[in-house]
Amino acid sequence: MSQYFDVGEETLWNPSNGASRLFQRQVAVFESELGLRSGVGPMINDECQIDPGAFGTFVNALLAQHRRTSHAIVLALSEGFTATVLVLAERAGITIDWAQPGAAPDGPLEDVQVSAPTGMSTPPEGGAWAAGLREKARELSRRMPR
Repeated sequence: MSQYFDVGEETLWNPSNGASRLFQRQVAVFESELGLRSGVGPMINDECQIDPGAFGTFVNALLAQHRRTSHAIVLALSEGFTATVLVLAERAGITIDWAQPGAAPDGPLEDVQVSAPTGMSTPPEGGAWAAGLREKARELSRRMPR
């Protein structure tokens, strides 16, 4: 069985039920973390509508938050979800603001990792950070059925 994530009549993603449930739960987590609606609607009869306006705002806020952290665990936990929403945003024709997160982090760093031997870590250089995340999203896109 599978479920559908759609914008209007266009299917963006058709994952298995398990992948869909996990994604929807992660959406709720990141909505709470960001204090924003995602635009990902409820799953009704195996179909979920995505509001592209709200989703675009959510994706860009998620990227900005991801850019402001250097904590290895936070990055590991959020990177797959971030890449997944980037694929969906691209398929929906949503413009991603790569200039803002690709630059130096705007605002204070969050969830920084500090270790006794090395001190506080900083986020990677903007171009490398954006390129790495884009590559992860491209790779994931090849594996995400429509």
